[in-house]
Amino acid sequence: MMSVRVAIIGAGIMGRDHARIIAEELPGAHLQVVCDARENRARSVADALGASDVATDAMATITRSDVDAVLIASPDDTHAPLAIAAIAASKPTLCEKPLAPTSQECLEVIAAELQAGLRLIQTGFMRRFDQSYMAMKAAFDEGTLGKAVMMHNFHRNMAAPDWFTGQMAISNSAPHEFDICRFVLGTEYVSMTAFQGQKTKSIAPVMMVLETVDGQLVNIEINNNAAYGYDVRGELVGERGSVSLSTPVHASYDLALHSTHSYDADWRPRFAEAYRRQNRAWLNSIVTEHPDSSAANAWDGYCATRVAEAGMASLKAGARVDIARAEMPALYAHEGQKTESLRGKEI
Repeated sequence: MMSVRVAIIGAGIMGRDHARIIAEELPGAHLQVVCDARENRARSVADALGASDVATDAMATITRSDVDAVLIASPDDTHAPLAIAAIAASKPTLCEKPLAPTSQECLEVIAAELQAGLRLIQTGFMRRFDQSYMAMKAAFDEGTLGKAVMMHNFHRNMAAPDWFTGQMAISNSAPHEFDICRFVLGTEYVSMTAFQGQKTKSIAPVMMVLETVDGQLVNIEINNNAAYGYDVRGELVGERGSVSLSTPVHASYDLALHSTHSYDADWRPRFAEAYRRQNRAWLNSIVTEHPDSSAANAWDGYCATRVAEAGMASLKAGARVDIARAEMPALYAHEGQKTESLRGKEI
């Protein structure tokens, strides 16, 4: 029984976490190569996790004969060219969000998949595998709530650097909300209105209101300087009731007449299980040669980036902006499209 040999491209925070999941938590996968522009960083991750090799050339790594699949966790502006190279090499690929910084680059990735006739790219929107969002979607899909009316979301981080802007809050922080709301509701957006409050000591929170083709309203608060910790919450409101996310809380503390619980400093503890589930689904899609029905594909990556562009335009103009999209290719219109098989490999 041969494992799927995975190359990790990018050995920063996200690459290191993905490498650990591949090496320690996914039977059936082997951490074959850790690739980073900084060889010492690649070596540090590889040595800690037992990777077979290290590299500094991402394009060469993708085409290696001893690499079956690729996980892209390098800087955002490298995602599209690396994804296109992986498609050309017929390598199933999990690409961290964003698929690309611009919708035009996303469309170039999609064009490469269309030419190949295969869905080889999974975009890293891991919230689709978070158990609380899964419960919310199930309640909606089963009709428990009746028709969806609104979806409320907020996304708070402890602190952002001085150079972080409201535009970056939309392009960097909000795409997870853009994707998960679209996924839970099973719909598309038609417009975006973005607002930013008055700046005090740091970047002011950004508030967005989106309208869907089905008439629902989705609001999203991005507060990158909440100070108290990392905090993501959401509520889906239907005609007959509502469902709210339950954040995993592993302990509460009763001390000195107070009952409290703690917050994490960043997103990784909150979504640790979602990342494991996402990567497990990706591996299974390689073995079975079928994309996971919940996983985000290249088209989903394009949609999130396109919405972010509309949000940035709205914030700049101070006005409502319509969201125009390209026509969805038939390749993404249904599940069950086979990915490239690992020919000659025993899985």
